[in-house]
Amino acid sequence: MLTYVSCVRPVVGSNHFLLTNSHFNKVYSVGMYSDDHAKSKLSSIPKFNKADAISKLRLSLKSASATMFVLKMNFKVGAEKMASAIAESVEPRTSEKGAVEMLKKLILDGISSKGAAVPGTILQFECSNDGVKVSVDSKEIGIAPGLCQAFCDVYLDDKTVSPALRESCIENCCS
Repeated sequence: MLTYVSCVRPVVGSNHFLLTNSHFNKVYSVGMYSDDHAKSKLSSIPKFNKADAISKLRLSLKSASATMFVLKMNFKVGAEKMASAIAESVEPRTSEKGAVEMLKKLILDGISSKGAAVPGTILQFECSNDGVKVSVDSKEIGIAPGLCQAFCDVYLDDKTVSPALRESCIENCCS
């Protein structure tokens, strides 16, 4: 079971823990969840060694059973705009262009059923060896194959879309 965070509903039936508290940006808040393996890899790394911590975090996520990113919308964003923004962040991190289009379609389909990603909409991206499973407001939409590492890198690589989330991972998980 996921640990509850005040701005994100828990997901039942999972062995994940909250790796970092939610980070707020202008459009959405984001939380990252993973298994105990990912956190244990970081616990022995000093916080001041940020490059090593991020490197180990990214490596540990490759062997994690699953890593989930949960986005909770703070403002209304159109379905096409939200799907395009996420797909454009993933695209330069992979050669799987067809899978990126699939991811975009899944996000678009999930949000379009609501008309737009309105405040409070929850987007879940569960990254595993199968790919990235997309859910909107707890309704599974589908899986985009082969994008696990690329999706994780959107939030964790050197060109992260959320430097504050990376910092929060280091602050909350390293010694």
